[in-house]
Amino acid sequence: MNDTEIIEVAQRALFIAIQMGAPILLIGLFVGVTIALFQALTQIQEMTLVFVPKIIAIFLAFAFFLPGMMKTLIIFMEELADRMVGLG
Repeated sequence: MNDTEIIEVAQRALFIAIQMGAPILLIGLFVGVTIALFQALTQIQEMTLVFVPKIIAIFLAFAFFLPGMMKTLIIFMEELADRMVGLG
């Protein structure tokens, strides 16, 4: 492998990491901001009110997005394995 191929694989790995993490993080962000807005409007300052809905939303998002994330990861790993076989 030359330097260009290594950089391409690293860029692809970073893009896949962002692609896999973004939906979960965005859902957590949306739920957190929504609960914070609700707390600001109602002046309820309960610390646990933010964490429980966010944990539930992230868990449900993982359950929903996990098959697609695994498919993406499997495709990437198969491409890496094919590259490794091509080196030998």
